[in-house]
Amino acid sequence: MHMISKKDLTAELLKKHPEGLTILEIAGLLKISRNTVAVALAELKGAGLIRIRAIGMAKLNYWEGKK
Repeated sequence: MHMISKKDLTAELLKKHPEGLTILEIAGLLKISRNTVAVALAELKGAGLIRIRAIGMAKLNYWEGKK
């Protein structure tokens, strides 16, 4: 059985939410820890697949890669 990586799950979720999501929203929707989401987002950002926009204290994460 092939397990889907947390990075891939995070990417798929961001593709479905063009309005952007915070780390806490992603963690809640995927039912994984905030720290795990942070690692996945760092990998996606390093690959140039997401963009992050600060709004006050929150940071919204947006998919930037191919759909």
